[in-house]
Amino acid sequence: MGILISETTREERERIVAESLGNINGSCDGCMAGLAEMYQDYIDGKKEIRDINMAFRASYESGEEAPPRQSCQMF
Repeated sequence: MGILISETTREERERIVAESLGNINGSCDGCMAGLAEMYQDYIDGKKEIRDINMAFRASYESGEEAPPRQSCQMF
């Protein structure tokens, strides 16, 4: 099985992201939810995983401002 958009269905892409990220609710520092959102364009069939990863890596290495991180709120 491939991971390219042309080789997968939306459901398969959702599973690929979920399995890759693991338990996104297991950490309460806000970063895991941001990672899940980061891959939404892949799930929706708009961008390949490699393009999302390359854009993330480029902003990390360049020091450009990244989207604000969300934090968990305990009620």
